[in-house]
Amino acid sequence: MWTVLAFISALCLGFYDVSKKIALRDNRVIDVLTISICVSALFLSIPLILSRICPELMMGTHFYVPRMDGTAHAYTLLKSIIVLSSWVFGYISLKHLPISVVSPMQATRPMWTLVGALLIFQEHLNSWQWVGIILAIGSIFVFSLKKPSAVSLQPSDKTHFYYICLALAILLGACSGLYDKYLMRRYDHNAVQVYYTFYQAVMMLITWMIINRKLKIKNDELRIRKFGVIVLISLFLIISDNVYMLALRDPDSMIAVVSTIRRGGAVIGFAYGLLFLKETDPARKILCMVGILAGLICLALGSL
Repeated sequence: MWTVLAFISALCLGFYDVSKKIALRDNRVIDVLTISICVSALFLSIPLILSRICPELMMGTHFYVPRMDGTAHAYTLLKSIIVLSSWVFGYISLKHLPISVVSPMQATRPMWTLVGALLIFQEHLNSWQWVGIILAIGSIFVFSLKKPSAVSLQPSDKTHFYYICLALAILLGACSGLYDKYLMRRYDHNAVQVYYTFYQAVMMLITWMIINRKLKIKNDELRIRKFGVIVLISLFLIISDNVYMLALRDPDSMIAVVSTIRRGGAVIGFAYGLLFLKETDPARKILCMVGILAGLICLALGSL
């Protein structure tokens, strides 16, 4: 069952990436990130309030949010800081780099998560799972072998800065994945998701106000475009995170496999970039997409 949940999470994560790319075309990174997190917090406040008002009714549903002690809140706050840092770097890179570059590079995150899973959690993969992970990560490596002229590395070119942001987003995301497995073995997934989203909303609102104050931007000067798409960002993320955490609660689940499957949502970003944005180098990107899909199939077979 945890494998099915991982694939559902991957599907939602792919549409989440596409929604971000659309919203970032005409909006600032800080605006999209702040609004999407605050909308998520508003959505998640509904099950939290209901769990406090009528706990008996909510306990019989999948949406019950139990109370957390001070230690649990401290661990959840740390998760918020890690995830938010990864998102900030990820949003910056996504705004300035092609989605068919960002999505597959983000898909290398399982490689780093795999290393942690083997060293920290002593996970043992079977043959199909190893083949699947090697296929997926190997496909990303083939894609990363760009022609020298594809990316300018001149000091005056900001492109290298955006790739640094992308690298930081990937490494922090891998740390978050390993930390998620630790949390899900100890705390309720609904409680962690609700409270870490609330903490993120508070931090982003404070950051948003400080930045706008520094840039002397008034409220009436803010122009938020494609608000409906930003709401979709929140919805896809809520669903993706919830089923992902639920998958990790399964005692038999492996973070190395779940993380790889989840990042397989990159194929949706591939398809969107190639079909609708007409991005360049389609042959290499299609090859990478096929390799990822083949890897996911092997992972599914090995996890049955």
